[in-house]
Amino acid sequence: MNDIKLALLGSEGAGKSAVLVRFLTRRFIGEYASNTNSLYHKRLSIDGRQLNLEVFDPCSEQSSEARCILEEPVDWADGFVVVYNISDRSSFIRAKNILLQIREARVDNCKGDVEVPVCLVGNKQDLCHIRQVCEDEGRCLAQENHCNFQEVSAAESYQDIGNLFTQLIRQVMEHLKYRADRRRYSGSKSMAKLINNVFGKRRKSV
Repeated sequence: MNDIKLALLGSEGAGKSAVLVRFLTRRFIGEYASNTNSLYHKRLSIDGRQLNLEVFDPCSEQSSEARCILEEPVDWADGFVVVYNISDRSSFIRAKNILLQIREARVDNCKGDVEVPVCLVGNKQDLCHIRQVCEDEGRCLAQENHCNFQEVSAAESYQDIGNLFTQLIRQVMEHLKYRADRRRYSGSKSMAKLINNVFGKRRKSV
């Protein structure tokens, strides 16, 4: 059984916890503030494969401290969901900063493995009548950061949220397989080189 680890990031009021609970339980919860980090577990099946999913939801109150929310999840997570509120431009700017921090942190800590799967999510689509961030802005930001993009409403629909998590988990599985294959290939090349060096030296000494 595969283990998949996701981190959910966004500013206070973006509704990231509501998005997550909607995915995990299909139910909508109203906005609530939590002063603790939360780790959720769910077993699910995707494309016939059984998965253990862990999702880290850090406390939103930490968002005023630029890098605090990324200290734990950036090294731990296999993929990220970055949430902003389409009716709050400041949350969009925060999401932009988070995407930049993810890339910078991956370069610093993960030996250049920056293409970690990420989904940028514009939440509260039901508030489009007071929208401050147009859909094209979100799409362009996602393209700039090589990540998926989707607008959703945690209050109104499970289907869109379920689809975005399923798509991201598929990407994570492909990414983990690619990394494992690359390590095996690198290891086999190193072994072949070692064997060639050993036996090559022996042939020369005969």
